[in-house]
Amino acid sequence: MRDPQKVLNSLTEHSKRSSYKFERLYRILFNEEMFYIACQRIYAKPGNMTPGSDGQTIDGMSLSRIEKLIASLKDESYQPQPSRRVYIPKKNGKKCPLGIPAFNDKLVQEVTRMVLEAIYEGSFNYCSHGFRPDRSCHTALAQVQKTFSGAKWFIEGDIKGFFDNINHEVLIQVLKERIDDERFIRLIRKFLNAGYLEDWVFHKTYSGTPQGGIVSPILANIYLDKLDTYINEYIKKFDQGEKRKAERASEDFANARKRNVRKLKKVTGEKERKELIRTIRDDEKKRVLVPRGEEMDENYKRLKYVRYADDFLIGIIGSKADAKLIKEDIKTFLNDQLALELFDEKTLITHTEDAAKFLGYQVSVRKSNLTRRDRQGRLRRSYNKRVYLKLTTEVMRSKLLEYGAIVMKTVDNVERWKPRARPGLIFNDDLEILDRYNREIRGLYNYYSLANNCSELNQFCHMMKFSMLKTFAGKYRTLKTKISKKYITNGVFTVKYQLKSGEEKSRYFWFTGFKRKQIPNVEMSLDNLPKSIGDEGRTSLIDRLKAAKCELCGAQDNLVMHHVRKLKDLEGKESWERHMIARRRKTVAVCQSCHRYIHLGKTKTAIISGEPDTRERVSPVRGRVFGNLRPQGRKAPDA
Repeated sequence: MRDPQKVLNSLTEHSKRSSYKFERLYRILFNEEMFYIACQRIYAKPGNMTPGSDGQTIDGMSLSRIEKLIASLKDESYQPQPSRRVYIPKKNGKKCPLGIPAFNDKLVQEVTRMVLEAIYEGSFNYCSHGFRPDRSCHTALAQVQKTFSGAKWFIEGDIKGFFDNINHEVLIQVLKERIDDERFIRLIRKFLNAGYLEDWVFHKTYSGTPQGGIVSPILANIYLDKLDTYINEYIKKFDQGEKRKAERASEDFANARKRNVRKLKKVTGEKERKELIRTIRDDEKKRVLVPRGEEMDENYKRLKYVRYADDFLIGIIGSKADAKLIKEDIKTFLNDQLALELFDEKTLITHTEDAAKFLGYQVSVRKSNLTRRDRQGRLRRSYNKRVYLKLTTEVMRSKLLEYGAIVMKTVDNVERWKPRARPGLIFNDDLEILDRYNREIRGLYNYYSLANNCSELNQFCHMMKFSMLKTFAGKYRTLKTKISKKYITNGVFTVKYQLKSGEEKSRYFWFTGFKRKQIPNVEMSLDNLPKSIGDEGRTSLIDRLKAAKCELCGAQDNLVMHHVRKLKDLEGKESWERHMIARRRKTVAVCQSCHRYIHLGKTKTAIISGEPDTRERVSPVRGRVFGNLRPQGRKAPDA
């Protein structure tokens, strides 16, 4: 059995040749080690404890379960289960559909994703940032800030219902350009046609990627890589000129400066020298306000493009007519080649001095006469025509309203924010309330830390602080001023607590400020690094199953892995709960009988000895309540 790391590295090496066609990929799915790695990567996600349409979760994962899954893949009897559709609320009050696949399907999809990533990741365009390793919203925004300087027009692109409207036949044809393995292609088709269950009614899927599927993001990137390639080819045809035509006024200033510098070398009188130096400096201040090149030069054009998932932003140095033509050409390409439609309401052409919206930021190109000297001592308008990333007041307001930390009031036709207590938190202890506020502040700051005006978050923090004070006041039924006197130490809100060892600790409300973080470095050409599989540093899930020794009773048996969603949900009353809490693990490898007893809500010794157990237990998986139950078909031995 080949090492998974060597398998993926081999695929990566072959992917460097654009003409290479991959064959016999399906047999990689027979490699048990690939499934072991896949299981290790995804097991810790809480969503794996949510039952799919087959009613199963990751709980009870075993080596035999993987062997049966591989056997079904070998004879091609494997059929993905339809996703279970649920709806989750969105910020705008609407509901968003979410698909929950069966865990076995997640496992197969993770192995498929690893194979597809090894094949395609090295060939994706640098302008694509969504759902890729070492890429994020921040790298997309960093590329915008570094490459869109001087742009005149923005095109805010949005594809209408992209993930639901991916054409299956087009996607299969795109995959066949690099993959020559019919069994592997048939497996992808099975995922695409699996359908979904809504209110226990089956719906077939005729378009779109698997809802909630692990393989969906990589398939979406493979599909839209065609758009990236088209726009990159379009850029080569659109771009014109080496540099802008020089402004006459700028040349006049430059020539005047040269004459004055030559004259300065010949002048010997101190008074005349000072006068000439003053003239040169005055001319330099005037010259820096004049553009070096003609901004409306028709012979100089540039086009820049960045995409994150189905949202993209285009920056254009050119005319508005050019922007309209580019938009129409992209719309035609998407319709004719990819069977997709641009969302006209969201695909806008915006002047760069106004703001375009991209990934939650407002993006504009600012006009500024502020000057500073560069490393050579030359005066420059360093901020002029530079991209400005802005955090808007609306973002902070909507976040505060979402948290319930403010209430809006209108005074003299002016909208004002007023902090309010959060009644839902008053039953938590002091440390939990403080941690909740700190997490919410940190979360917003981490995302908007690239904004040029991220210091505006001080206003957000101020409202959160007073909301927290009112929450504490509501908890203790006292005044906000008394809470301040009790908890504020050296100007910082402090909650003190004790560890089990008796040591006293303190935790503080956010006071580190909101300094703008450094823009991440975005390299235009990334080396294809080996697809290494890192060591987790702890005994892996599979190694514990291979040990074949129950972690509770020590019996030598074929083990299954018992999972819980969150450790904090365990009360620590049972031995298996104390075992998991002590080891800080959401998993425990147990024999079949111990696993059965855990779900029945009894201890193993209680059932074997015949002791009555009238306590009600709640199954960690099904949520069913069990009373005085005994395994069917098994009697307790006589005393």
